[in-house]
Parts: sequence; structure tokens; C-alpha cells
Amino acid sequence: MQFRYLDLIRECNPLVHCMTNIVVTNFSANGLLALGASPFMSTMSEEAAEIQQFSNALLLNIGTIHDFDVDAMIIAGQAANQHGVPVVLDPVGAGATAYRRTTVKKILDKVNISAIRGNVSEVAFLAGVAWQVKGVDAGRGNGDIAEIARITAQKYQCCVAISGEIDYISDGKQVAKIYNGTTLLPKITGSGCLLGATVGAFLGVAEKGDEFNACLEACAGFAVAGELTAQGLNNQLGSFAVQFINQLADLTSEKINQLARIEYV
Repeated sequence: MQFRYLDLIRECNPLVHCMTNIVVTNFSANGLLALGASPFMSTMSEEAAEIQQFSNALLLNIGTIHDFDVDAMIIAGQAANQHGVPVVLDPVGAGATAYRRTTVKKILDKVNISAIRGNVSEVAFLAGVAWQVKGVDAGRGNGDIAEIARITAQKYQCCVAISGEIDYISDGKQVAKIYNGTTLLPKITGSGCLLGATVGAFLGVAEKGDEFNACLEACAGFAVAGELTAQGLNNQLGSFAVQFINQLADLTSEKINQLARIEYV
């Protein structure tokens, strides 16, 4: 297929409401701006429902959560459901602590999710597959990652994007593997969180029923941008973080179509 949703983002400037963690707000906002989207960074319950009246996508990221954040996320998520706004869940460290496990289940019980973006340990927890958790990192396990993505997508009736050395995207029926990327991406704070916001931007302009291709394009474009940024930088992580934002700004649908290495399972 020919990817095209990035062009629509640049044309439509979708507003992505990011209820995200305090570690990544600046990086996520700048990344969305580079892509051509409009970030709205609010976690206030008093306005959470109202924002969904004009937003194009909602991101729920549990990286640094308090009870009042969870309440606001549920208010926002339910309002987004009412207004037909796609909701992306980033279950940061989902299996690491009892509080996070409870929080993720509470959100999933009360909000219909359009896409879940996480690392393999986070998504494996949602799938009910045993995986060794290491804080918010991917940890270790021997499960079939493609099947974990498929099971989770079927369970929650949404798209699932698992980030890693190889990215896996599934809607419960089909699975795609993305071979682009760089080992530098997980070494900068907020790369995965920005990917969740990026998925939101692409879903915000996607045609209804085409969520799988929108998620696939979001993740492929992100990985291509990372790969291009890493060229010649070796382990210069500070330079990588800045140049990655520049590369997102220079990203085009043509580059994604030309450079993305995708295998359908």
C-alpha cells in the first residue's frame, strides 16, 4: 500500500490531547509540532471532557500517574468515546507494580481504546502472557511477539503497536513487522511516549475502518525518522534527540513509502 496519512496531518493539523507524563511533555509536544499536528497538553479533570469536543485524538499515558490523573483520563476517555475521538493508551510499566496493573485495568474497563502502544512487557501483561518485567523497560521473555500483539488486539478490539528492535502492529487479524529503527531511540527519554502521541496524530486523520494502516504508517514513519537520524551519530544521544525532531519535520510520505521495510505475517 501507499502511505498517505502524513500528508493529511500536514494539511489538517489535527489536535492531539496528550494526557501524558511529566517527563516527556516538552519532547512530545515538539515532536507533534514537527509532524504537523497540534499538541494540547492538559491533565485537568475540569476541562478533560470539554476538550474532546474539538480534539482529533486523545493520548492516555500512565508514566507518572496520581489518582486524580486517572480520574481525569477516564473522564476524557469517556467523552472522547461519545464524540468519536480515537483514544490511544500507553500503558507505561503496566506490569511493574500493583498500582499500575490496577490503573490500566480500570482505564480499559471504562474507556474504549482505539490503539495501544507499548513495549513487549507492557503489552504481554495486557495479553496475560508471562514476561519478566524490568520497571518501564521491555524486560525479557520467550513469547511469540506477533501473537502477543494479535491476542491483545483481539482482546481489546483495537490496534496494538509493540515497539522494540522490530516493531509489531496488529488489529487482531493481520500483523505487520517493521524492521526500520535504531538502538538509539530507546536510549533517549520519551521516544516511546512520543510514538504514542504520533499514533494519535495519524489516527486523528485516518478514515474510519483504516486504523491498522494509520498505526502502521505512524510507526513506520517514526522508525524511518529514527534510522535516518542515527546515521553518523554513533552514541551522541543529545544530538540524536534534537536531530530526531528535525528529521520528523523533514519526514514525507514519499520517504516512508521508499524506506520502510515491512513484512506482513
